[in-house]
This record gives sequence, structure tokens and C-alpha cells, in this order.
Amino acid sequence: MKNKILITPRSFRNHKKEAYPLLEEKGYEIIENNFGRPLTEEEIIDIAKDDVVGIIIGVDPLPAFVLEQLKGLKAISKYGVGMDNIALDKAAQLGIKVKNATGTNNISVAELTIALIFTLARWIPQNSSLVRNANPTRISGFELTGKRLGLVGGGMIGREVAKRARGLEMKVSIFDPYFRYDSFLEQYGIDKLDTLDALLEKSDVVSLHVPATPETRQMIDESALAKMKPNAFLINTARGELVNEQALYDALTSGKIAGAAQDVFSSEPPSKDEKLLKLDNFILTPHIGALTGEAGERMALVSTYNLLEMLGHER
Repeated sequence: MKNKILITPRSFRNHKKEAYPLLEEKGYEIIENNFGRPLTEEEIIDIAKDDVVGIIIGVDPLPAFVLEQLKGLKAISKYGVGMDNIALDKAAQLGIKVKNATGTNNISVAELTIALIFTLARWIPQNSSLVRNANPTRISGFELTGKRLGLVGGGMIGREVAKRARGLEMKVSIFDPYFRYDSFLEQYGIDKLDTLDALLEKSDVVSLHVPATPETRQMIDESALAKMKPNAFLINTARGELVNEQALYDALTSGKIAGAAQDVFSSEPPSKDEKLLKLDNFILTPHIGALTGEAGERMALVSTYNLLEMLGHER
């Protein structure tokens, strides 16, 4: 009986011609996610409990109790970067190797971040809706040139956003206690701030680029939003758990901030009755940050090579 590899990301199959032969030539049988959505915990257990030795995982959940039941699992390869859906401590305890596809989607996520900033600055969906409905009203926006972008997190994605923002002649500040790229700051003329509060108070646009950890979860809460300028925008292309959504709703409806755009949400997809979706000054895209052909191909190949390496195969 062949050892099996479970591949859960739906977009992975767009690059199966490049990636699948790499697994098949090593003798693995591939199991695809055919549900058209992320797998549930129970589905993962049902599919992978016996002879699955490796998983290429997207946003599907791999908590501790699931890992405990996957008796043959040896390696987990993340199709992407963020690994907050994987119980890393339990994986280490069980001897399951885990690796992410670092450096594969940073450009695509950075470009979406810039796109969302432009979308808010010029109120593009709202103005488009007005003209579609033959409404002569127009909504005035503002120029990004000279405005300050505050980046929470200066990792690979944050730095790509910073470079593009400087190209737009925005001022850029970064808050990141772990930032160690002083030459990058000098090269692009970027300020490093010592506190999140200072960044929130100074910025015209605040953009989040940190993982979801106990330290960062709900870091944008009522108190944080109150420190932002009333004409400021919040951008979140990182993780939905970073933002207290009730506090964001209150800030958007009361005018404490001007608008927000997110590519992530606490529950994906959100309920059709989600009240934030009813606001004109809130934009949500369906977690498409890495959903480009270029990033998808890079993630598929790197996550496949990572899995094979963890399973003991040389590249």
C-alpha cells in the first residue's frame, strides 16, 4: 500500500502539473480536497487517520486533538506562511515536522495591501456603485502622496509594502519590537517607532503585518482605535484575530476612524448577516492576498519541496 499525501488548499490544483509529479515519482499517492472549501477537523481525521504520512495544509485546522489521531503523520508543509492554524507545540511533542513556505507570497500580499489603501483613499467601490445606479453624486477622496503609512510588523510582507509606499511618496513608519533591519530603514527613509500607540497616533493609514499570537490577538481593540486619527484608515491583510471586530464596528459607525479594509476575518467566510459587511466604509475581500498565479506556483513548489525534504528525500 502506498503512503499518501493529503493536499488541502483548493488553489494548489492550479499548479498540479508542476507539483504532483514531484510527489508521485517518490511513490506517494495524492489525496485532494474535493469539498470546495477548507476541510473541517472531523474531515481531516476521517481522511488522514490511517496511511497519510504528509499534509500540505492551507487554512484548514490542525489543532492538537486532530494531530493526536493522525497516527501515521510525519510532516506538515504549510502552503503559505502563517501557521496559527497548526498546533505547533503538539506537533513537536508528537515528532511531526512542520515547515512553512517563507518568501513565496510576500509580493502578492503587499500589492493587495497597496490596492486596498487606494480603494479606501478614493472610495472606489462606492463611487462605482453611484455611477452604476445613475446617481450623479461623487465622493471625494484624498491623495496618498505625503500621507503617513504606519506598518505594524516589519517582516517580509511589511517591508515589501514599505518599499511600494515610499515609491508613492508616502511617509512610512514601522512598529516592530523584533525589527533588525536598520540598513533597510536608512535605504528607504523609514522611521522606526518604539510603541504601537505612537504609530497609531501619527499614521493616516495603519496596516497590520504580524502573525496571530497570544501577544497580537485583538491588539486593535477599542483603546487602540481611539488613538487613531478620525480620518485614518485601518488595513488588515494578516489575520482576522488581530482586530476586535465589535470595536471596529463601533469605531466605523461612530466616526472614530474613517474606514477599514480587510482581506481576513475572524470567521471565514463570515456570516451573510455580519454587521460589518453592511457598512459602506468597510471593505472585505475573501482572503485573496496570496491568490495570484505567481504566488500560487511558488507556494505549490516550495511547500512540495519542503514536504519531501521533511520526509527524507533530497531535492
